[in-house]
Amino acid sequence: MELKNPDIRYLYDIKDLLYDQEWLKGADNFELYYMYRNLKKEDGLRYDITVIPARMLGSEFTKTKGHYHPGNFGELYTVLSGKAFYLMQKIDDNGNLQDIYAVEAQQGESVIIPPKYGHITINHGQEELKMANWVSDDFQSIYEPIAEMRGGAYFLLESGWVKNNNYKEIPELRIEKARTSIPEDLSFLKG
Repeated sequence: MELKNPDIRYLYDIKDLLYDQEWLKGADNFELYYMYRNLKKEDGLRYDITVIPARMLGSEFTKTKGHYHPGNFGELYTVLSGKAFYLMQKIDDNGNLQDIYAVEAQQGESVIIPPKYGHITINHGQEELKMANWVSDDFQSIYEPIAEMRGGAYFLLESGWVKNNNYKEIPELRIEKARTSIPEDLSFLKG
């Protein structure tokens, strides 16, 4: 499959979500990652590919902007090459964290993003991360809760995970395993 005409996310698109604000002061607005949308459509679902180069954002690993899932929409990611952490968090109606965990996945492994969870993908490897996802055609990302908190509840730095002090109470981060296979029935993604 040849990838053409991506949507490009630039560094300044996520500038308020970065841990290392001092580093950002001297950084140019470079291309951060690439999103190839609607590569396939099947039974109410769309197939996308995202490519995240390996680089550091100061002391923090490269990451996506992050968004929440409304209603009952889930999402399925599969790592095509490289490795990633998927930071997932759920908030209540008052903006308080109810749950937070990270899933580490490498080539051939998959991660399910549950409905009503926010997620950020982090390329913590030394090589380009290429991942595919299936999501409902009706799905619309909700970016505001992560933007309002200036990032996810944790940042992944070279030195390890660090809490984002903009959150009131942050549960301890747990690490979960990725799936080694893709579910045959993807109807749960449709909301």
